[in-house]
Amino acid sequence: MLYEKRRTAWRATGSWRGHNGRMGWTTDHRMDDERSPVGVFSLTDAGGALEDPGSRLEYWHDDNAFTPTISDDDAHAHDFDYVIAIDYNRLKGAPPYDWNRPEGVEKGGGIWLHLDHGDGTSACVTVPESGMKTLLRTLDPAHRPVMVMGDREHLKS
Repeated sequence: MLYEKRRTAWRATGSWRGHNGRMGWTTDHRMDDERSPVGVFSLTDAGGALEDPGSRLEYWHDDNAFTPTISDDDAHAHDFDYVIAIDYNRLKGAPPYDWNRPEGVEKGGGIWLHLDHGDGTSACVTVPESGMKTLLRTLDPAHRPVMVMGDREHLKS
């Protein structure tokens, strides 16, 4: 869901089906656990294998840096055409593919909002291409966009 604040009220302005980590959500994400971290994370940087579609976030285009990790699978061929870096264990202001992990490598990182491929992810969150383009064109760094991640059970606690 995309919510935007209009005057004093939050309004839902977009909704897309997507996926998160294959093993669900966690409040203690670890490298390669295939679970998406629970929390509220800023969104500051974007990029992709395709040219900038009009992103308001800083956008890094690099068709080599955004190569899918599963190269022989057509379902994943376009996963990283567009990505938005979720600011979990990463340096803000760096390209999404930057490997610096301020909290240590064991805490994982490289968690992105990217194009949906029809099933669970290694820890990222996915939406269809139409959603990614809308988000890239809508999220304004001046308004400090965030992403709330998790299931109801974890978010209630």
